[in-house]
Amino acid sequence: MDIIDALILGIVQGLAEYLPVSSSGHLAIFREILGVDLGGAQNLEFDVALHVATVLSTIVILWREFWPLCTSFFTFKRDSNFYYVLKILVSCIPIGIVGVCFKDTIETIFGEGLGLVGICLLVTALLLSFSYFCRTLPGQEGRRPLFGGAPRDITFVDAFVIGCAQAVAVLPGLSRSGTTIATGILIGDKREQIANFSFLMVIIPILGEALLDARKIFAVDAIDAAAGAAEPAVGFAALITGFIAAFVVGCIACKWMLNLVKRGKLIWFAVYCCIVGLVCIAKYYGLF
Repeated sequence: MDIIDALILGIVQGLAEYLPVSSSGHLAIFREILGVDLGGAQNLEFDVALHVATVLSTIVILWREFWPLCTSFFTFKRDSNFYYVLKILVSCIPIGIVGVCFKDTIETIFGEGLGLVGICLLVTALLLSFSYFCRTLPGQEGRRPLFGGAPRDITFVDAFVIGCAQAVAVLPGLSRSGTTIATGILIGDKREQIANFSFLMVIIPILGEALLDARKIFAVDAIDAAAGAAEPAVGFAALITGFIAAFVVGCIACKWMLNLVKRGKLIWFAVYCCIVGLVCIAKYYGLF
């Protein structure tokens, strides 16, 4: 992997992590286009760097919300911020179970082919379409057209349901942000809250996955060292380039997405996911 490839993949990760179009799916697509799919073990280090970069961009953009949450939680203030963190922890339970117990099994069963990516992108498009038609229309503030009732604050039950949606989104092509935001809107949570919650709730799972992957990286490095392997597939310059690109673009995309969710402008992403999903399926079955 050269620096240009790393730059492109970093930009893709920074955009797709926040926009509801699936970062894992788009990384798989662009790796196919660039011809840099080096295999699972060799991609781990680069993937960890990109994901940590987007976590940092989340913290930077949501710093005003993030710091009070940390202060309240670690000083046991028992205020609204303290209970908000508890809701985030509740949302992490499903993905924690899936990540620790079933991640390798899921990857073995489903793989990462363009066919699966295409199907999951179509599911993402469907979820985003549902969330669009549940939006609050002009003159109908305070109620949701399809389900009725006023949008509410996120509850502990809501947090767990959104966490289950996040756990399902481990499949490549199923957008994590799109799935969690759409789920929150569908069950009746306020738009201005669900976007922030969706981005904050992913910090712990991504860092946890990075630790699990780091363990695999050390194991692979030890095997390579014992076998006298040559230079790594991803060089240091490419690693840094991808990290910086993902961080900078992630900051821009995170801020943009927060505004888009509040304005209910997700339907165009549904159209995009549908088109890209159909292209991936067609490519997988050799139709072009």
